[in-house]
Amino acid sequence: MSVLRILLVAPFIYFFERDEKVIAFIIVLLAISTDWFDGRVARWTNTVSDMGKILDPLADKLCGALMAMYFSWRGDVPIWFMVFLVTRDVTIFLGGVYAKHTRGIITTALPAGKWAVGFLALMFVALVFPNPPFDAVLLKDTCMWIAAVLLFVSFAQYTIRFVNILQGKYVVNL
Repeated sequence: MSVLRILLVAPFIYFFERDEKVIAFIIVLLAISTDWFDGRVARWTNTVSDMGKILDPLADKLCGALMAMYFSWRGDVPIWFMVFLVTRDVTIFLGGVYAKHTRGIITTALPAGKWAVGFLALMFVALVFPNPPFDAVLLKDTCMWIAAVLLFVSFAQYTIRFVNILQGKYVVNL
């Protein structure tokens, strides 16, 4: 389902650009639900795998980055936010790859990062909601700022985690 989430970005952009907001909205909801459903199924069936621990956050990062780039290109999301998001995610991903290959440690998502992804998803929902009965710009901006703070907090937490890994002080919670 992680790969499906990444693949859904292209049809989303296709329909959104053609002003097919309802279809684009459904695609966003489908992408969000695959993220939620994928993790729940793995836990319920006791099939959490190292590959899933890598692919799921990678899919989140790719989808978030692609959507942020698209909405930044359209002028709906500030460039600074998109650059911050992409830089943070690339840095964390590379740190995770390094930790895996040098220490054999697969880093898992931190709560602040999960919350950030949730607010990022809500921001995208606000951007594509067809004929919203609410102030979509206010919701988008609020979610963006909350996501930015959480992204910064989680980046600091990941930095501390990676420093501890490099110093041999990181204990893997099983």
